[in-house]
Amino acid sequence: MKRNKIALAGTALFAIGALALAGCASGGGNDGDGGSGAAGDPDAIITTNGSEPENPLIPTNTNEVGGGKILDEIFAGLIYYDADGKPVNDVAEEITTEDPQNLTVKIRKGLKFTDGEEVTADNFIKAWNYGAQAENAQLSGYFFEDIEGFVNDAGDPDNPDDDVFGAQGDLSGLKQVDDYTFTIALNKPASDFALRLGYSAFYPLPDVAFEDMEAFGQNPIGNGPYMIDGDDAWQHDVQIDLVRNDDYDGGRKAANGGLTIKFYATQEAAYADLQGGDVDVIDAIPTGSLQVFQDEFGDRAVNQPSAVFQSFTIGQFLPHFSGEEGQLRRQALSMAINREEITETIFSGTRTPASDFTSPVIDGWSDSVPGSEVLEYNPDEAKKLWAEADAISPWDGEFKIAYNADGGHDAWVDAVSNSIKNTLGIEASGDPYPTFQDLRTKINDRTITTAARSGWQADYPGLYNFLGPLYATGAGSNDGDYSNPEFDDLIKAGISNPDPDAQIEDFTKAQEVLFKDLPAIPLWYSNVTGGFGESVDNVTFGWNSVPLYYEITKAGE
Repeated sequence: MKRNKIALAGTALFAIGALALAGCASGGGNDGDGGSGAAGDPDAIITTNGSEPENPLIPTNTNEVGGGKILDEIFAGLIYYDADGKPVNDVAEEITTEDPQNLTVKIRKGLKFTDGEEVTADNFIKAWNYGAQAENAQLSGYFFEDIEGFVNDAGDPDNPDDDVFGAQGDLSGLKQVDDYTFTIALNKPASDFALRLGYSAFYPLPDVAFEDMEAFGQNPIGNGPYMIDGDDAWQHDVQIDLVRNDDYDGGRKAANGGLTIKFYATQEAAYADLQGGDVDVIDAIPTGSLQVFQDEFGDRAVNQPSAVFQSFTIGQFLPHFSGEEGQLRRQALSMAINREEITETIFSGTRTPASDFTSPVIDGWSDSVPGSEVLEYNPDEAKKLWAEADAISPWDGEFKIAYNADGGHDAWVDAVSNSIKNTLGIEASGDPYPTFQDLRTKINDRTITTAARSGWQADYPGLYNFLGPLYATGAGSNDGDYSNPEFDDLIKAGISNPDPDAQIEDFTKAQEVLFKDLPAIPLWYSNVTGGFGESVDNVTFGWNSVPLYYEITKAGE
């Protein structure tokens, strides 16, 4: 997809039958009409914005954007997604779906990690087994729950210590046929499983990783288009330096010499550096500049749809937000928010009020899911529902929304809080945390005592990815500990069905359940807003809002 307000093409769900993904690379990005027009320097370093990863860079334990952006450049998986979200073979030579529960993967021979080890089937099997094993408690472990040998057992509801989520040993559903072939047996039909395999949780790991995984995560060895530039390349809270991996042999060969990803404390700082020519590409424009950045950067401004959904989550474990009282309060809060006014006033039309829990750029999206009227601004109904909740248990205290101050969220959090305050007559405000890492730590260890900013940047281009990982019982990104058996059954039915239309029907019914319970309060869909400097060309922003860094060229000094 090209930059500047061109809508993303949808990606069809895989049909059952023999499936061989295309082996060719995706097309090029922009033609450089906004850049210098000079020939690119193959050794030029591209600078861009990012954030300090929450954890060491282990593929199965990274589920946030800062770390994911780095992993996607230094690793190559079986497939990758092109600018439009279509799958393209990378390490895979062929992925064949025998039926909804059985796949065969053949990988290309002669590919290597940057330490010289050849990439074989065993590197995928060992990495996936590590990610799936319960004792390793990996944040993305749930990506393996459909593979035979993964256990999801809630056990005794009165004794959470009895819960089992993960494999107790190696996954029985992974079998090596030979050095370059392995099979995947699923414990239930999952018709989009092949589509998921471009996500970072499915990356391979070299043998050295298993000697000391924590140490490996500080200086990972990958097989992708870039590699970390030496032991001191990751300057925590400052930047990370990547250089081109000339041994990478795939469709993402780097047209530049490397990347420097700077960890900015604020979006304003990144934007100022873009204005001053001290950074080449940024993928987030601060709220205060949304009205002017397209005029300022012209053809070098980016404002296009992406697979990003924004919300805030209120934990089921918080006082006043469980059971019938919690359901009433969530619905009241949702109807107390004037999304139309906020997206226009705060975001200058770079956000669209949400009408579901997914994204308009994904096949199967609908703006007419039954129950979605709870997202409409309705002050009278909001007050009525809040009063009904007060009749169950009177409200006390202040409603707060936690957010990371380094992400440019203060303006919209204030606007949402004011809308709630003015509608419901309660105290409401934002609760800033210095960094994204600080906020996520509180959320992950469940010491958060307020609502919290949430949202989702798709891992792969499928409806299920916006639903299962966030709201299924026990899912790794289920920040509010939401659990509803009806929802679980519907998404399981949907993902098991090879008929795309029937899938969408089940996922729509699942969203009807979400609209009743509101485990998260949908706010809006985000466009990716960004920009790039005069010295770079071939800048394309992908379906998931991330630039295709490997395509970017830069004029020589």
